[in-house]
Amino acid sequence: MSELPKVTLASVLRNPVHCLAFGFGSGVAPKAPGTFGTLAAVPFWLLLSQLPLVWYSLVVLLTAIVGVWLCGKTAEDLKVHDHPGIVWDEMVGYWITMWAAPTGWYWPILGFGLFRLFDIWKPWPISVADKNLKGGVGIMLDDLLAGLLALGFMQLVYYWAA
Repeated sequence: MSELPKVTLASVLRNPVHCLAFGFGSGVAPKAPGTFGTLAAVPFWLLLSQLPLVWYSLVVLLTAIVGVWLCGKTAEDLKVHDHPGIVWDEMVGYWITMWAAPTGWYWPILGFGLFRLFDIWKPWPISVADKNLKGGVGIMLDDLLAGLLALGFMQLVYYWAA
């Protein structure tokens, strides 16, 4: 396995595409960049959650589509298929998890935990997407699927708890 290219906060912030792909710098965290990228998604979710559901859905769809290009371009620039610091996919995955989330302080925490669990564990079909798809689609799809799975589990918890 080749060594990852050195990426610094300064280098990420100088390039708008890399800045977005690296979650506004959260992806340069030396440990657990995916977790830090997901944490960076939370304040954006707090803003997005104020939108009507149709607008929230459109924003998340747009960020997913743009993310394919952002992540693919950044990976191509770095000459690494899926650099761990590319966390735009985690951000969008968390926003998917939180689609139509119930109100209450514990739901964003549960959504965070479920999303990270499925993103790290990668059960089927997430593992298939992660192993077989390359480029921006490959980088994004496993996290979009993890977000959908976490969304489903969170909604089930809400249904059972209500």
